[in-house]
Amino acid sequence: MSVVTNAALDGPGNPLRQLTLDQLRQRTSIKWRGYPDDVLPLWVAEMDVLVAEPVAKAVTDAIASGDTGYPAGNAYAEAVAAFAAERWGWNDLDPGRIRTVPDMMLGVVEMLKLVTRPGDAVIVNSPVYPPFHAFPVFNGRKVIEAPLGPDHRIDFAALAAAFELALGRGGRAAYLLCSPHNPTGTVHTRAELSRVARLAADYGIPVVADEAHSPLVAPDTAFTPYLTVPGTEHAYAVTSAAKAWNLPGLRGAVAIPGSGTDLSRMPEQMASSISHLGAIAHATAFREGGRWLDGLLEDLAENRRILAAALAEHVPGVRYRPQPGSYLAWLDCRALGLGDDPAVRFLEHGRVAVNSGLPFGTGGKGHVRLNYATTPEILTEAVARMAAALDRTEAIA
Repeated sequence: MSVVTNAALDGPGNPLRQLTLDQLRQRTSIKWRGYPDDVLPLWVAEMDVLVAEPVAKAVTDAIASGDTGYPAGNAYAEAVAAFAAERWGWNDLDPGRIRTVPDMMLGVVEMLKLVTRPGDAVIVNSPVYPPFHAFPVFNGRKVIEAPLGPDHRIDFAALAAAFELALGRGGRAAYLLCSPHNPTGTVHTRAELSRVARLAADYGIPVVADEAHSPLVAPDTAFTPYLTVPGTEHAYAVTSAAKAWNLPGLRGAVAIPGSGTDLSRMPEQMASSISHLGAIAHATAFREGGRWLDGLLEDLAENRRILAAALAEHVPGVRYRPQPGSYLAWLDCRALGLGDDPAVRFLEHGRVAVNSGLPFGTGGKGHVRLNYATTPEILTEAVARMAAALDRTEAIA
């Protein structure tokens, strides 16, 4: 097994070029402690970066001054509104209508509770982030899949069929939209989202949009917040700084209602349950982390090129369609003959940890999700190890 060489330290403009493998191995989070030390972890959605300097300063200053109590104020909502106006042209987002929530999925669940009851249906576009399957079920809802098309975009015939199936069972339904889409990285266009809004209105199905990866969209691709599309007055959205600034350890998110509804029925405990340090970190990220984010987006674009080239050279049987919406790659490994769960082979014989496609629902068989928010050295080494796993005679199906 070859050894990863240490990356050069480039400076604050390149967040994914800052750390060596040895430094990363010192981390105690699940990404780096979930597998033995001989495994390269390219699985869970953590990035191999240092925290943006303004965020680190805000949190350490709060700790130094003993500001570690309960959350208060609206700084997080105000920072999100300012960021949305600057980056996406969403100029009429009123921070006074935004509510903080403990994290993305708890916010999603609470908004689904506003528009559905136990036994109702929640429609999702599979393959999709596994909690989209799990969390509604935990709360007594039934998940109905509307699979993406072969191009990883919304299949509107499948979506309409899912709407009809959901309403045909009686009761109500909601559509949980992943925008940008995880795991494919697809960024839905304004035209597509407008069509979603019209279709949802035709069926009377409210939409809840998970926009966790929205700040990560490449600069040459337009991100459209769902609530800026006509016909979304009664929809909801939730977003966070956790993914874009690597802050899952400092939990927090914000829930946003459409202009024709509100969050008054959401339990007050949601707002008070957010981490105070998390709220400080997330607000600072949205307000002062733009320069750091721009450097990250440059690194991610380069890593997409590196990954595509490495796969084409070393594992040409893997089909990879680079998308601009995240740092996650959805790899079609079916041509390799590794069965329904190629992640097992890559781990056992290549010592590379990627996510199995199976928990993502329909369309996940024979696929893996790879997190390329790491150094170029680790990324290229991981692909070389995946190729080596195929060269072993026991890896041939």
